[in-house]
Amino acid sequence: MALPACAARALGPPLQPERRAPARTTCPRRHSRVEAELAASRPGSVAASVLAGPPRAPKGVFLPGGSRARRWDLGSLCRALLTRGLAALGHSLKHVLGAIFSKIFGPLASVGNMDEKSNKLLLALVMLFLFAVIVLQYVCPGTECQLLRLQAFSSPMPDPYRSEDESSARFVPRYNFSRGDLLRKVDFDIKGDDLIVFLHIQKTGGTTFGRHLVRNIQLEQPCECRVGQKKCTCHRPGKRETWLFSRFSTGWSCGLHADWTELTSCVPAVVDGKRDARLRPSRWRIFQILDAASKDRRGSPNTNPGANSPSSTKARNASKSGKNFHYITILRDPVSRYLSEWRHVQRGATWKASLHVCDGRPPTSEELPSCYTGDDWSGCPLKEFMDCPYNLANNRQVRMLSDLTLVGCYNLSVMPEKQRNKVLLESAKSNLKHMAFFGLTEFQRKTQYLFEKTFNMNFISPFTQYNTTRASSVEINEEIQKRIEGLNFLDMELYSYAKDLFLQRYQFMRQKEHQEARQKRQEQRKFLKGRFLQTHFQSQGQSQNPSQNPNLNANQNVTQNLIQNLTQNSSQNLSHKENRESQKQSTGQEQSDGNTSNGTNDYIGSVEKWR
Repeated sequence: MALPACAARALGPPLQPERRAPARTTCPRRHSRVEAELAASRPGSVAASVLAGPPRAPKGVFLPGGSRARRWDLGSLCRALLTRGLAALGHSLKHVLGAIFSKIFGPLASVGNMDEKSNKLLLALVMLFLFAVIVLQYVCPGTECQLLRLQAFSSPMPDPYRSEDESSARFVPRYNFSRGDLLRKVDFDIKGDDLIVFLHIQKTGGTTFGRHLVRNIQLEQPCECRVGQKKCTCHRPGKRETWLFSRFSTGWSCGLHADWTELTSCVPAVVDGKRDARLRPSRWRIFQILDAASKDRRGSPNTNPGANSPSSTKARNASKSGKNFHYITILRDPVSRYLSEWRHVQRGATWKASLHVCDGRPPTSEELPSCYTGDDWSGCPLKEFMDCPYNLANNRQVRMLSDLTLVGCYNLSVMPEKQRNKVLLESAKSNLKHMAFFGLTEFQRKTQYLFEKTFNMNFISPFTQYNTTRASSVEINEEIQKRIEGLNFLDMELYSYAKDLFLQRYQFMRQKEHQEARQKRQEQRKFLKGRFLQTHFQSQGQSQNPSQNPNLNANQNVTQNLIQNLTQNSSQNLSHKENRESQKQSTGQEQSDGNTSNGTNDYIGSVEKWR
């Protein structure tokens, strides 16, 4: 039924049914923006709140009542949370560090705006500390850091010659040697006619030392070594003559591993017969040279046992053309050398090319039988190696350093065995003592030092001590070691003699070096004192008037006389020292000089005290 018009106007417009939210058929972002605009336009309207829809929830979160909201980006949420958390942590850390800094440096905080400055300074210190830690870990990643060893700054530098060889600074000498035996100073003239002859004994480290001679010496004209070639060309400056007679310069010109008997007969003939010793003569030519040299020796009066005296040795060290030959060699502990040679023979070494020429001929098969029947002795056990009575490894160092002509070469029937061994040992000791230089494999740095002081030639790089060798890897019991020592009893005696002489020479040269340095400092102080007195009196003379000071001329005369005496004393000391050196070298250093220095007397006295 229709209502009257007045009643309809009074009641107002008819109520409309409640509308639901329309279906979201459009983009959710655009629709939500429209709803927000409607809600903002009618903030108090119920329909606006209805049209705005339920509140939105984060991604993956369900609202109460089972209605599900749209998902948010999880990565953006994590980044936002992490950023706000780090910001809060940094802010808290800033306040904590600021409080600590303010308590420590409180009195300084009153000057100006210290809060901001203190924070910057603290941050700079922290960053510097972190940078230092990073650099330290980069430079020294290990636990044993050289920078952290504070004792290296407090303790003095150790002696390289003592620490490298692990030997005591002082030892008890067993033999008495004269000053001429201990002092070895060769006036080696590389531009003249002097020649170094290297006697290379098997398995003594001679290969390494020979390479040092051609590749590691500071020379005006270094040896020319080509890649792929064992021999080097070692010419004198401005000449086409060699100054070195060794395996790596002239080759095996006198035979493979020629001994003292072969070298002393062959080298002068080879050098006199050929201007260029680099060319190796033929095998037949070597026999001719050695035969001619042996005939000359048999015809000379030096064929008796006294031929091994220092005078005859000095005569053999010079050739007809006036060349001076300086023999050098390297020795090794007999047990280690014997084991090393056994290992080398196991790998197939034979040294069949060795001539063993003595008295102009090689030994016969009866005089020197072979220990094996095949081509080599490879794979032989140690027992078999020791059981061969003709093994040349037994007492090899004594045999190669002695004059074999004194005992009839390799003919064992010339004299009894006991007498033969005694003559060989004494001959080897005498030849070793009168050599220009010898070194020991067990003392590499001391060997380098003595060679440099003897020949006044310096090496480029220092020698290296190898404590691990093939011989050291061989494990033997005490019984086998005693047997090896018994087979090499002559070498054991020679090595003990050589080690004693070697270490005494080293100590003598070191003390002589310290004494010369001390004397040089004293002379420099005297010279500076004289210059000071001279300038002092001259300045006084210029400031005063000669007419007012009648004693000025007398003072000047006294000053001049004092200066002249100081200079004359220093020059006389130097001249006396040079005269003693020249006289000692001209006499061959066989007799001890009566006017020895204080350092020599102290050393000889200390030797007597130790004994």
